[in-house]
Amino acid sequence: MRRAELKILRKLPLFCDMNQRHFDRLMKSALLQWFPAHTELIRERELPDYLHILVDGMVELFATRGGQSATIDILQPITAFIIAAVVRDELYLNGARTLTPARILLIQANTIRSVFSEDAVFARAVVSELATRYRAVIQVLKNDRIGNSTDRVLNWIAREDIRQHRKGSIQIPFDKRILASYLGMRPENLSRAFQTLRRHGIIVHGKTLLIKDRKSFRRLVRPSVLFANN
Repeated sequence: MRRAELKILRKLPLFCDMNQRHFDRLMKSALLQWFPAHTELIRERELPDYLHILVDGMVELFATRGGQSATIDILQPITAFIIAAVVRDELYLNGARTLTPARILLIQANTIRSVFSEDAVFARAVVSELATRYRAVIQVLKNDRIGNSTDRVLNWIAREDIRQHRKGSIQIPFDKRILASYLGMRPENLSRAFQTLRRHGIIVHGKTLLIKDRKSFRRLVRPSVLFANN
């Protein structure tokens, strides 16, 4: 790995405060690679060989049963996944694939476990990462269990509006079928929710979503932001 890349990685929250010798050990056999879109990275019910850290791009976590597939989470940089299986050396409970071209750091799982037991600072950083992912899953479950279809879509729009700097124009960064699965609904329910929101000045053209009336949008979001508190 190039020296410039190592400097960038050293600044990541997972590594920034850990012992330099332990960091060097992690990076000794690590790989930083680009993967094309729709590449399967992790398969359910397999043991982890690597810890995956998303540096650029987007990754979908998904589960399958009886020929059906459901999106569990959509990851954006910078995120480690699926870290619980790596730390516990247990089977993956879900799969992972790239939604877009993605740059991913791969670190050998046995080295992660070894350094985790020796470097308390790194161990705390891993626990913090696990806590972040846990809270994200709880937010998704709250949205899925409490909100109706329109609430779920509205909450997702609110999050994306913040992430995309409140420009009033939101780009849906993946296929709408993936968005529907992530929100726990069928594609036709997503379309109906978009039609409902159209009456409130939220217009969809292809993969572009326009917030025409921000005051109305804020009124809609405030009583419905299920994702805001755990």
